[in-house]
Parts: sequence; C-alpha cells; structure tokens
Amino acid sequence: MADFPYIYRWDRCGRKGQRCRVFARGTMNSVGLEFEDGFRMVSSGNALRRA
Repeated sequence: MADFPYIYRWDRCGRKGQRCRVFARGTMNSVGLEFEDGFRMVSSGNALRRA
C-alpha cells in the first residue's frame, strides 16, 4: 500500500475513493496521478489526501 499513498477525493472520471500515487508535480498545484490499475491523469493537488 505504500506504493499508492494517496486517496483521490474528487468525483472525476469515476475515480473517487481510489488509491493513487503522484508521478509528477507541476505549477499551480497540478499533479500527475497514477492509479492502481495504471490509469493516469492530471488533476489538482487539492483532490488528494493521505491514505
């Protein structure tokens, strides 16, 4: 579980409540996320919380 230390809080792309990890950080609090099933997306850092 340490590989995916965050939980996605927002209901975007049907991913609310799923575990994810950050693979990149950008400007204006944007983050690149990867979920346990390999799906990747860019979202806000505000959408994350520690698991």
